[in-house]
Amino acid sequence: MPTTGTPVGVTQGSRTRGGIGESTLRPDGTLKVTGEFAYSSDMWHEDMLWGHTLRSTVAHAEIRSIDVAEALATPGVYAVLTYDDLPAAVKNYGLEIQDTPALAHGRVRHHGEPVALVAADHPETARRAAAKIRVDYAELPVVTDEASATAPDAVLIHEGRDDHHIGHVPHPNIVHRQPIVRGDADAAALRADVVVTGDYVFGMQDQAFLGPESGLAVPSEDGGVELYVATQWLHSDLRQIAPVLGLPEDKVRMTLSGVGGAFGGREDLSMQIHACLLALRTGKPVKMVYNRFESFFGHVHRHPARLHYEHGATRDGRLTHLKCRIVLDGGAYASASPAVVGNAASLAVGPYVVEDVDIEAIALYSNNPPCGAMRGFGAVQACFAYEAQMDKLAAALGMDPVELRQLNAMEQGSLLPTGQRVDSPAPVAELLRRVKSRPLPPEQQWLAAGAHGSSVDVRALPGGLSNTTHGEGVVRGVGYAVGIKNVGFSEGFDDYSTARVRMQVVGGEPVVSVHTAMAEVGQGGVTVHAQIARTELGVAQVTIQPADTRVGSAGSTSASRQTYVTGGAVKNACEAVREQVLERGRRAFGTYHPAWATAELLLEDGKVVTDGGEVLASVADVLGDEVVEADLEWRHRPTEPFDLRTGQGNGHVQYSFAAHRAVVEVDTELGLVKVVELACAQDVGKALNPLSVVGQIQGGSTQGLGVAVMEEIIVDPKTAKVRNPSFTDYLIPTILDTPTIPVDVLELADEHAPYGLRGVGEAPTLSSTPAVLAAIRAATGLALDRTPVRPEHLTGT
Repeated sequence: MPTTGTPVGVTQGSRTRGGIGESTLRPDGTLKVTGEFAYSSDMWHEDMLWGHTLRSTVAHAEIRSIDVAEALATPGVYAVLTYDDLPAAVKNYGLEIQDTPALAHGRVRHHGEPVALVAADHPETARRAAAKIRVDYAELPVVTDEASATAPDAVLIHEGRDDHHIGHVPHPNIVHRQPIVRGDADAAALRADVVVTGDYVFGMQDQAFLGPESGLAVPSEDGGVELYVATQWLHSDLRQIAPVLGLPEDKVRMTLSGVGGAFGGREDLSMQIHACLLALRTGKPVKMVYNRFESFFGHVHRHPARLHYEHGATRDGRLTHLKCRIVLDGGAYASASPAVVGNAASLAVGPYVVEDVDIEAIALYSNNPPCGAMRGFGAVQACFAYEAQMDKLAAALGMDPVELRQLNAMEQGSLLPTGQRVDSPAPVAELLRRVKSRPLPPEQQWLAAGAHGSSVDVRALPGGLSNTTHGEGVVRGVGYAVGIKNVGFSEGFDDYSTARVRMQVVGGEPVVSVHTAMAEVGQGGVTVHAQIARTELGVAQVTIQPADTRVGSAGSTSASRQTYVTGGAVKNACEAVREQVLERGRRAFGTYHPAWATAELLLEDGKVVTDGGEVLASVADVLGDEVVEADLEWRHRPTEPFDLRTGQGNGHVQYSFAAHRAVVEVDTELGLVKVVELACAQDVGKALNPLSVVGQIQGGSTQGLGVAVMEEIIVDPKTAKVRNPSFTDYLIPTILDTPTIPVDVLELADEHAPYGLRGVGEAPTLSSTPAVLAAIRAATGLALDRTPVRPEHLTGT
């Protein structure tokens, strides 16, 4: 059962149905499950062309020449573009560092880099014409790891760097470096009774969203372009696209189209600039849709990492110190690597109190695929390592691993290694207690599940329907983990959102319209915004306008921030609209009833009422034919950058916590793993939509399970080429791989956040992975210091 706290900042005690705290249905839910929802790849325009991208077949090479003559001569081809055809002086883009060329120039830096574009009257014509483009490459040595990146004679991925990070990194092939130093870790190590160390490897994970990158660019009569696209941040895209097109931002008009998942992979640009370039060159609408193979090259991935950790503790289990070094591979371009480094460093200790720390995190430039944002954003890799360390430390001390975690768990008021104090609930010990106290699932469920005369249901066994075992050689293991994730943008970033809320009377009833630029990528923001409007304005009819750039920025749908920040903006705008309505009511009816001047007034069920429930007027009578609107920005509390020498600073605005218990069964002979249960307990502050909250937690847990046992992009260390760019070879969990995921939701309000809520989406992705690994270790007795775990790691073959 949930633990409930008092919601913070509820300014309206609305009894209108469908408000916050209810599991209202998603407006897009039925359309999606019946296949009627229009995704970006479904868009169509009369007389449109199809765009295709030619990508590099090598990871690092000089481009000697590009011959497009044969492609241009292909019937049905309208345009072929290369770097030389870019129309503006600005030819690069990037989230923070503008180091990514719209099309490769002189050199390709990773396998699959865009080199040329084709527009044709049919997608197959465009593909075949692109294959006729002749690119003469002179291959160069590849940089694939820290040793080759930071050697004194290393090939520089980006020569002549002038970004603001270059002044504090020890080598030009290091994108960013962030140390966190507090106390004296060396001196504290001398006081430790037990010291454990470990080296860990985290594989490159793909976001694996099911809707591929796609969009439609339509040239405008004023020389601009309309772009309909699946993205995570319309205004960030706009800021990067317009300069490369040589257009002012007001001539690049963007509208969000149906998004088939994101998980960070749509924060960077993919086909946006390319479709616009082709549309502006041909004067025709151009549609681009990546196939799955191209999608693996068309977006960034989760940073692979190598992590070295040292933990010390006294005999009774108190942590004395922590030392760690985290090396993240950012690939060929910076993307979000600087922010990922900041997260990895600042959260490297985990949800524990450690006074003496020495932490270093870096991100490399290499010729591997570019890496950037993915759900969990630097905290995932760190959590895998520090939780493995806690299990190792518990074993060395002879302690229960959960009790060791509880003994050192942070709580409200604890000081982080960055010097920031946790100023909202941090129920780490309670979350662990809840997952541990849950009854374990029955053993040998494959016997209990047998049906139709069969004594064994192989679906409940490792290997599943491949029928590799009937229970022989299968052992069970149980593992625990807990993690900490920041919410919202950090390190001094101006994190704000804009909402435009409009109220008017239609057909005798008040109707509210909510307009933001929030990208609905599946998280349910459109549902929550309507719930907020119903709560604050007491109306039943709420319309969510399509997201576009006609309204101010809503920031990115990432960092678990949208319900907090854009939800806060919607709440803020609704409050302003409500006050306008009440003020009009006071002017029109104030002389008829003293309560207009003396009582606290609310809007409920389309009426103005006192806090005692007395009806003073209908909203329809108050407004008449008038329209009330508010267009406002909303910001959370400011943060500040981490010091570049010590890492000290109030870098984050909020933290979220989740704990998992994993129960696995392992076929030790074949190295196959079945995750039987993955229980989670998480504090969400306030569940604005409880059903959606549980769905987010279960989805994040499943994504963490995937990287624990199956998901990894394999890059050839000799050539830096991707070996498995398909869902045939890159495996993700299906429903048969997904275990029972019971969820225990705590609601301990954060007084600084709208309604006391806490960002939900990322925290379960952290602790699910190390919990599964811990359970496999418990079943097999193996160390297992990398993820994902493959069968050969369990069998030694």
